[in-house]
Amino acid sequence: MQAETRQVTKTMKELQLKYGCNPNQKPSRIFMQDGSELPLEVINGRPGYINFLDALNAWQLVKELKAATGLAAAASFKHVSPAGAAVGLPLTDTLKKIYFVDDVKGLDDSPVACAYARARGADRMSSYGDFVALSDTCDAVTATLLKREVSDGVIAPDFTPEAIEILKEKRKGTYNVIKIDPSYKPAPVETKQCFGVTFEQGRNEIRLDDPALFENIPTKNKTFTPEAKRDLIIALITLKYTQSNSVCYVKDGQAIGIGAGQQSRIHCTRLAGQKADIWWLRQHPKVMGLPFKEGIRRADRDNTIDVYISEDEHDDVLRDGAWQQFFTEQPAVLTREEKLAWIAKNTKVALGSDAFFPFGDNIERAHKSGVEFIAQAGGSVRDDHVIMTCDKYDIAMTFTGVRLFHH
Repeated sequence: MQAETRQVTKTMKELQLKYGCNPNQKPSRIFMQDGSELPLEVINGRPGYINFLDALNAWQLVKELKAATGLAAAASFKHVSPAGAAVGLPLTDTLKKIYFVDDVKGLDDSPVACAYARARGADRMSSYGDFVALSDTCDAVTATLLKREVSDGVIAPDFTPEAIEILKEKRKGTYNVIKIDPSYKPAPVETKQCFGVTFEQGRNEIRLDDPALFENIPTKNKTFTPEAKRDLIIALITLKYTQSNSVCYVKDGQAIGIGAGQQSRIHCTRLAGQKADIWWLRQHPKVMGLPFKEGIRRADRDNTIDVYISEDEHDDVLRDGAWQQFFTEQPAVLTREEKLAWIAKNTKVALGSDAFFPFGDNIERAHKSGVEFIAQAGGSVRDDHVIMTCDKYDIAMTFTGVRLFHH
């Protein structure tokens, strides 16, 4: 294994992979079409085809977030869409607890670690087995967080020696660690193939921190706080690298619900809204006070919390004979009325969409999850209905005029 690692860390023009998307898809490799050297190094492990797709998409996202906000950024990717994305704002005690990082020393002093904790913690179920991207050098604190989670790998512009040693201990020494050249800029025209046919297009280089995106505001409420603009920019940049159709809910500098790859816009909005609701419900006192037994694995704890919050809690984790596996005592039910009352307390959520909302039903659903600010392309034949629904709830909405489909 050590010999293999030394071989792949050399600068090279191509890298042979074990297989493509699936084991039967051979041969497989990554290379530069112009014959130049790859803009990356594999420091440890042996990343696969999907690992590299996740890594390179995630790297673009965090690099752009850092450029737009000036803050360290992180993303958690699964199947070429982000499960979470965030900038490195400090975490509250509540967030530290629900992200299981309240015991990490030095967290408050590492913006990139804060960004990763937020990105990984927002949707822990979807982030299980993710590939991580960091905008800044991976330090020992961030590496410590990475080591304790189920993850396939990480890409960053650099790693401290301490971070490399920590990460090399993960997954019996096979954890994938990729160093990307932060100065690398791809050609302005990109190509891909489908069924033997080559497609060519200009890269999507649009800037999503342009103040002009907030000039076309058709709603009665035209006020976007600086925090709301920041969160909408985060939503739009996240959507730029999310398989379409896609919708993203953001609060306090992090995505809290991402709906990716749905054929219907309203199903995107519902899926992302449900994830945002689960993120908020995890902060409910009953959830934070669940009496877990000592030694429950993180993944089992995440799954148990998810079921407890869901409508299936009576059948799965609270019924007689089941709760004893997880808890020291039988928890009280979190009733539907309690859930709705708690969700109603969520406010100041920002929502981005990668294309226009065709009907006001999307706004109705978004409102239920605390959305007060929206950025979407506009241009639907029913824009009037969408605007009217926003005005009904005093939601501020901007028409960006920008579509962000990603395939």
